Amino acid sequence: MSAEVKKEIQLEIGHVLFIDIVGYSKLLINEQRTLLDTLNQIVRGTEEFQSAERAGQLIKIPTGDGMALVFYKSPESPVECALEISRALKTHPELRLRMGVHSGPVSGVVDVNERANVAGAGINIAQRVMDCGDAGHILLSKRVAEDLEQYGHWQPHLHDLGECEAKHGVYVHVVNLYTEELGNAQVPEKLAAIQQPRTKHKKIGATDSSICLRRWILGILIGTVVVIVALAFHRHQKSARSTSTVSKNESSTSPVSAAIPEKSIAVLPFENLSEEKANAFFADGVQDEILTDLAKIADLKVISRTSVMQYKTGVARNLREIGKQLGVAHLLEGSVQRAANRVRENAQLIDARTDAHLWAQTYDRDLADVFAIQSEIAKAIADQLQAKLSPNEKAAIEKPPTADVIAFDLYSRARTLILTTTFTAIGGKNLLQAVDLLNQALARDPSFFLARCQLAYAHDNLYFLGVDHTPARLAAAEAAVQAAVQMRPDAGEAHLARAELLYRGYLDYDGALAELEVARRSLPNEPVVSELTGYIARRRGKQEEGLRYLERALQLDPRNFFTLQQIALSYYYLRRYGDAAAVLDRALEIKPDDAETEVTRALLELDSRGDTRPLHQTIDSLRVNNPAGLASVADSWLICALAERDPAAAEAALKELGDNAFGNDAVQFNHTFVEGLIARMANDQNKAHAAFAAIRAEQQKVVQDQPAYGPAFCVLG
Repeated sequence: MSAEVKKEIQLEIGHVLFIDIVGYSKLLINEQRTLLDTLNQIVRGTEEFQSAERAGQLIKIPTGDGMALVFYKSPESPVECALEISRALKTHPELRLRMGVHSGPVSGVVDVNERANVAGAGINIAQRVMDCGDAGHILLSKRVAEDLEQYGHWQPHLHDLGECEAKHGVYVHVVNLYTEELGNAQVPEKLAAIQQPRTKHKKIGATDSSICLRRWILGILIGTVVVIVALAFHRHQKSARSTSTVSKNESSTSPVSAAIPEKSIAVLPFENLSEEKANAFFADGVQDEILTDLAKIADLKVISRTSVMQYKTGVARNLREIGKQLGVAHLLEGSVQRAANRVRENAQLIDARTDAHLWAQTYDRDLADVFAIQSEIAKAIADQLQAKLSPNEKAAIEKPPTADVIAFDLYSRARTLILTTTFTAIGGKNLLQAVDLLNQALARDPSFFLARCQLAYAHDNLYFLGVDHTPARLAAAEAAVQAAVQMRPDAGEAHLARAELLYRGYLDYDGALAELEVARRSLPNEPVVSELTGYIARRRGKQEEGLRYLERALQLDPRNFFTLQQIALSYYYLRRYGDAAAVLDRALEIKPDDAETEVTRALLELDSRGDTRPLHQTIDSLRVNNPAGLASVADSWLICALAERDPAAAEAALKELGDNAFGNDAVQFNHTFVEGLIARMANDQNKAHAAFAAIRAEQQKVVQDQPAYGPAFCVLG
């Protein structure tokens, strides 16, 4: 048996879409062939199929009267594909389909000709789910429905049907997926016939117990019996560069339009029309304040600024594509012109699905009225989208952030710095600069509530990331939080600031979760609430739960580069290396030339297979094509050199490391330690011993100075 075939025999979780042509066996052979050709064209034309195939994350299995598609990205992939197919069927009434979706184990098997095929319970159960439906139905297994329920935009379209008896007396719990336009809202005939007697006045007796036992045993058998499906199967491994070349117009992150909530919006960056280019930060602040106001409305889905700030002004925007990438039905564009004590704001609401202009307004006011303008725009947009506005939400929107325009300008500059901060030395400098700007803003307006919250966040991260892990920095964060709580004790932002401090400063996870629960009520569109909940779950070892919360955060912030990296990290912890690679590829679509992500992608091959070649090749490519990016990945270059036992390469990597430490965000080693590693690798035991002895003495002093700081003990260990 070839090594290539052996490699394919592995158990994985696949997300399966099973498709069947209703009444196929009753058709003439030429009619069957025509319908199959039509079905193939429709399926291959769907965006979800094409993006998964380009990424090497799709297996196609012909089944005679239909097909099975196995996706590896997420349980949303087969569902979105099914909706796209359902939409296309409107122009093909002759093609009557039923579809079933299930997520479960799928494995490669080898037939007598040593060719790779695919089988497994994931495919079997998807077929049984489909068998419960009639023409037009898109049925989901309960497992898939529960995964989709975590995302608000799916919930209105999921309708529980209960259990259905499929082949061989096996019962599957099915959920009907349909929208106003797509799917089949009728109860399937199989369920309509048995639903009423099985749900009224049911008592569990001896007979029912034996039925339950039989179902349980059969369920185990289905999970273990392998049925070979006739398909030549080969999944191509992707290199870091080849999979990062997907253009924005081919993005695999675009949701199906039917799944996009009607009351959803993204506020794109406003254009600065002022003569003074320094007013660009003011324009950013205007956009951010409108976005913040809209985000307080629970009846809307509003995309976070981190994602929308990537769509810069001054360039042509493909609004339909932006809407797809962000998963929204509407976009708000605008411009700001500030001159002396006057300000002119223009805003226009656009249907991202059709490019239709739904509303537009120009405001020409005194500069002092700028916050009133932003509130008016937010309320006008809510009215246009027919969003319900509670009295509390209306009051929150109408409350200006500050009465001082200069303080607002300083705050806007600081917020932009914070949003663009990375966990590097440059990121630490940005946070320190943000603290200075926020302190200036608060000096002008001590009652500036949002500035207090942002100041607490900046202090938290300076402490948490080790830039300044001192009691003084923690006390500064505590003081900022206390001031915010005193100003507005019931505000969601105050509870979120408190949660951040408890999580990052005191590692009080129970306390942080309690604060997050309160914050969630008044901050329905704040991705950080779900993101932080996910981090806490992950730190407690609940990796799957943490992953679900991070994915929920991504729904509100779909182009957040850092969140994508963290989701990839969660997959890494779960040893789901293929999923981690797919998410990193998605991140590389946003930042194709990000050296750290390219190297992290290559590191997966080292961690999962012990293969240093992809990492070595990526480093070599960076040395030629992006030498400026080498410093940020010098630690990975060092890891590669150590793994390959190459002292010369290790010395070069150490030189490139510069003043940076070697290690992760918290546990960091200085150059003396690395010199000891290189000496030991070169069998220079005396030099290695001297280096380790020196660094141990230094680290013992660090531990004495920070006896409650765990990473310091890790380094000493």
